Amino acid sequence: MEGDELVRVLTALASPQRLRILAVLAEGRRYVTELARQVGLSRPLVHAHLSKLAAAGLVSSETELSDEGHAMRYVSVTPFSLRLTPQVIAAAVATLAAPDQATSKTDEENVR
Repeated sequence: MEGDELVRVLTALASPQRLRILAVLAEGRRYVTELARQVGLSRPLVHAHLSKLAAAGLVSSETELSDEGHAMRYVSVTPFSLRLTPQVIAAAVATLAAPDQATSKTDEENVR
């Protein structure tokens, strides 16, 4: 895994709310409203968390029409496995983008 990808994945997993979302999705795909109810968050907040998880390649979504004609966004976990060892980290660090090429976010913002 490339360094920048590892940072995105670890950042996405560093949130208790996103871990709860992944835990629910591990049971099967959900539409966003149902997912929001199950994790006890508002839909806009769930959408924000899903965006971060999708950017890290951990979830995917598709829109389907209900019988009533309403668009429903279904989300599911993208199968992944993460084995983190000192050697994996060392190899990933060697591929990190230079600090001036990284996003303008501070390290503190990336931790969230």
